[in-house]
Amino acid sequence: MPLNPKRTIQELRELRMLTEDANGAQRVAWTDLWIKAQDWFDTKLGGLPVEKHRDAAGNKWITLAGTSEKALILGSHLDSVPNGGWLDGSLGVMASLEVMRRISEEFGGKPPVTIRLVDWADEEGARFCRSLFGSSAFAGTHSIAADRVRTDRDGITLEQALARCDVAVDKIGDAAVERRNAAAYLEIHIEQGPVLENAGLPLATVLGTKGVERHLVTFYGQEAHSGSTPMAVRRDALAAASKLALEIRPIAQRHPDAVCTIGSVKTFPGIVTAVVGRCEATLDQRDLDTGVLAQMFEEARVASERFAAEEGCRVEWSRIWSIEPVPFHPALIDLCNASIREVAGDGLQLPSGPLHDAAEVCRTGIPTVMMFVQSLGGISHNKIENTKDEHLEIIVRALDKLAGKTIEWILNQEK
Repeated sequence: MPLNPKRTIQELRELRMLTEDANGAQRVAWTDLWIKAQDWFDTKLGGLPVEKHRDAAGNKWITLAGTSEKALILGSHLDSVPNGGWLDGSLGVMASLEVMRRISEEFGGKPPVTIRLVDWADEEGARFCRSLFGSSAFAGTHSIAADRVRTDRDGITLEQALARCDVAVDKIGDAAVERRNAAAYLEIHIEQGPVLENAGLPLATVLGTKGVERHLVTFYGQEAHSGSTPMAVRRDALAAASKLALEIRPIAQRHPDAVCTIGSVKTFPGIVTAVVGRCEATLDQRDLDTGVLAQMFEEARVASERFAAEEGCRVEWSRIWSIEPVPFHPALIDLCNASIREVAGDGLQLPSGPLHDAAEVCRTGIPTVMMFVQSLGGISHNKIENTKDEHLEIIVRALDKLAGKTIEWILNQEK
């Protein structure tokens, strides 16, 4: 069975028809449509001499046993955000299946190393605001106490949703057993950004996932009547926050791959007839370098103090969340670069701003790398998400090349 990238595209369109409505993909984890997508996926395994099971965290594993128990893992996720796109996550799963088919055919169902395909559960975290659920359980970075009480908009807890899918929240850490014999992990994904399209290139090697520093920045001024308070004596918390929102752009632009975003601003009392007395702004900062992250944080903090003083306010910072950068494996980065050159010629090297399951796998010490394919318009998490068919075919071929090179690399590590 030779590699057939066109079949991957056909299957992705079939999945799209099955799980999409007028607003986009609706494969939200732990819902009936997500389960339907997984059942559909099982129908595509016909003829493969594989074992399949779901682990303690709901991740689905397909295993093609090899001569060596050392395993090359290929994977991504079938779940989507509400009103999502047809390729986010699902491309990686279906392309991995196509590569597994090709490897099985070449080696008569017994490749030199074991090949495993994983569909990670609830990568998106769309329903319960807990991203990377399945892969974090695999990696041992799960948080049972916090997760069990998370609720969706209908008041259903995550624990209840898991139980409906035969997953016990207290046991999700048992998914770590799947790490046994893992020798490498490969994942492909749409870029979800505009860089490749702007460069006129189809593929990129992913150097790692950026670290994230996320803070709540609160400016305190003085509420006052908007009609009777002269401009010169106002202590406007929104004015100070607005200056910071503009300042984070040059802070990020001093570093080639850094991004800073103030994505939420709340004002109090929040009425048209009052000067803002309190303004809460969320600041998200990302880079692959911990030093850059620390520098950007300090520059933003110092700037906020300056703007607060200028507006007669004070400012407080509190950390919402942080995650360390995760650089991928140098040897696999080299193999990924070589695979892209063989299939597509030139390619880029990019860090990933969005988080991915690959980062959780990498945290365990399993050698990991990702590959991106161009996203049209840089749009994702949207029903208009798209990639050219020719580029989809290219990344399936590139993943196949990378899998072959990685098998050889694993075998050489055993010598």
